[in-house]
Amino acid sequence: MKLIKKSVEIGGRTLSLEAGRFAEQATASIVAQYGDTMVLAAVTASGHETTLDYFPLSVEYVERLYAGGRIKGSRWVKREGRPSDDAILSGRLVDRSIRPLFPKSYKHDVQVVITTLSIDGENDPDVLGLVAASAALAISPIPWEGPVAAVRMGYIKEQDNGKGQLIINPTVTEQALSEFDVVVSSTLDRVMMLEGGFCETGEDLVLESIKSAKNENKKIISVIAQLVKEVGKPKIKAPEPEEKTTLKDFILKNYKKQMEDVFTKHAAKESGSEDVQALAVEIAGDEAQWNVKDVLNELDKLFKKKLREDIMKSGKRIDGRKIDEIRPIGIDVGILTRTHGSAVFARGQTQVLTVATLGTPSLEQLIESPMGEESKRYIHHYSMPPYSVGETGRMGTPSRREIGHGALAERALLSVIPSEDEFPYTIRLVSEVFSSNGSTSMASTCGSTLALMDAGVPIKEPVAGISIGLVTEKEKYVLLTDIMGVEDFGGDMDFKVAGTKNGITAIQLDMKVHGITDEIIKGTLESAKKARMTILASMLKVIGSPRAKLSQYAPKVQVVKIPVDRIGEVIGPGGKTIRQIIAVTGAVVDVKDDGSVFISGTKEDGVERAVTWIKGITHEVKSGEEFEGEVKRILPFGAFVEILPGKEGMVHVSQMASGFVNDPNDVVSLGQKVKVRVIEIDDQRRINLSMLFGQDASKPVERRPQPQKPFDRRRRRF
Repeated sequence: MKLIKKSVEIGGRTLSLEAGRFAEQATASIVAQYGDTMVLAAVTASGHETTLDYFPLSVEYVERLYAGGRIKGSRWVKREGRPSDDAILSGRLVDRSIRPLFPKSYKHDVQVVITTLSIDGENDPDVLGLVAASAALAISPIPWEGPVAAVRMGYIKEQDNGKGQLIINPTVTEQALSEFDVVVSSTLDRVMMLEGGFCETGEDLVLESIKSAKNENKKIISVIAQLVKEVGKPKIKAPEPEEKTTLKDFILKNYKKQMEDVFTKHAAKESGSEDVQALAVEIAGDEAQWNVKDVLNELDKLFKKKLREDIMKSGKRIDGRKIDEIRPIGIDVGILTRTHGSAVFARGQTQVLTVATLGTPSLEQLIESPMGEESKRYIHHYSMPPYSVGETGRMGTPSRREIGHGALAERALLSVIPSEDEFPYTIRLVSEVFSSNGSTSMASTCGSTLALMDAGVPIKEPVAGISIGLVTEKEKYVLLTDIMGVEDFGGDMDFKVAGTKNGITAIQLDMKVHGITDEIIKGTLESAKKARMTILASMLKVIGSPRAKLSQYAPKVQVVKIPVDRIGEVIGPGGKTIRQIIAVTGAVVDVKDDGSVFISGTKEDGVERAVTWIKGITHEVKSGEEFEGEVKRILPFGAFVEILPGKEGMVHVSQMASGFVNDPNDVVSLGQKVKVRVIEIDDQRRINLSMLFGQDASKPVERRPQPQKPFDRRRRRF
């Protein structure tokens, strides 16, 4: 194979694309490198057409732990297993960027496999994989109207003036300081895909970051074009779409009224699918030359055409709404009796129940990847069973779509989740989609906010989300607020925007056409903001702020900060002290290396006892402090009093009473509660106490006369 390599500087580092090194039998392959991160993208097309009704594209993103010099932590299984959520999300980034650019009439199976080869821990491989896949498709003979390119954008504020700087492909270190993280893929002039999380960022800054990313993408596209010029193969011509004009005319002439009635039911999902099927059978029965499948395809085209024409010509939507009108909203909170927080959010025929569960810090999720290990204390899971769309289907592991929608809803609330110091809980949200007719991910976002507030989680701001659709005709376009399912399938765009009253927290763009302009993006963000404010107002009418108290069924968690050099005292020799605390109080105690001690349990009094115990162990006792302690031991010369859990001091008989004390048992008894004050801490850290206060403390103490011991001749001196 001829080895060709092209390079360009992006974000201060070199991006190189190399053709001809690996995967000779694939249709095309590219090795991409950025820093020391390397990925391989191999594209393969089958030699025969599929019988499926849709274009069979599959994108597989394969994470290899060797890329980061790691071996799987499991003791028994060392091979990588099912794709991680991050790998699935990375594959979706690629899929959504390249899928709209394939001709709809091309029906050969196309598979894109991206494999991580080397990861340097600073440069993410996901965006690099997208660029490599685009380059591989561009040089292949597969019909495709690319290339596309992608970069990640970040934004770091300056401490002095509050202003900030946009960062192209921020490193992992820079991402930790960044206000947002968004991936932008585009052709030379249009945006194809957006995916990102923000910290209540203003619409103007979001738009500015997208424009900057497009300019950077042009450099990458230029390099891909150079590769195509040198090693690209001639593109296969896709077949022209088959037009059954005779069937179309026959339906419009003989079944127009029935068709329109069925379309109305289909749009409202009122047994619409069954009625469409019945109409197709009836039409096919009239003319033997057409089968039911052909008729269904033609009815689908006519339905989408009517939907688009009504919107473009008269601004009329199939359910009678205005183009910027939100469907009726229904909200209910606290409907599940034993959960920690719950809420139902409905918008039209979309209905989602979200449940919040609070757990101890030890329940955080551990994630293993080539980049290393990390933990998550805030998790969102999304489930959409087949009955939510009135169908039957397979139930099992979550689909890629479910993982993607869950990740979007999770990202939408990430910036408003309180820190571990403010709220030391692991938080899990589960969104159950009971009915789906447009933007369940944004309904999950709204439901998540409500469920968290119902659970008493002190989120910084409520978050709401909406999906904006698009219908285009040449240079004209119409934006649709709160799209239904049919407007999603029949339209050109699904642009989801979530945020608070202050700004955007998450966006996700899926395209069905060859991208959108900056003007459309700006209009979408404006429409989404208007809708978001309306939805937030409806949510706050039901629950205006997080509940003051957590659910009685939620675990009780407190955090105590202790000096790092006192950790050993809490743990005790061989773990004796911490085991005693756990056994006596019934609480779970977890000590971190930074001195954070997490105390949790189902009973509040047990948690409080453990907190008091640990604070007592690490409390620095000072002279003059007063305590109410318990007498633990009595000796001839005094008594030992426990002033703090695990910490005792001695009261000498001379400090028990103002008069002469012959026997400590005359003054105190075991288990008695006595008030004491610290009079001295000697050089061996021993605590000396007194039971004398006020005037008694200032009087001279009458001491017992010491009898002289008789001389014992048996004593020996050394």
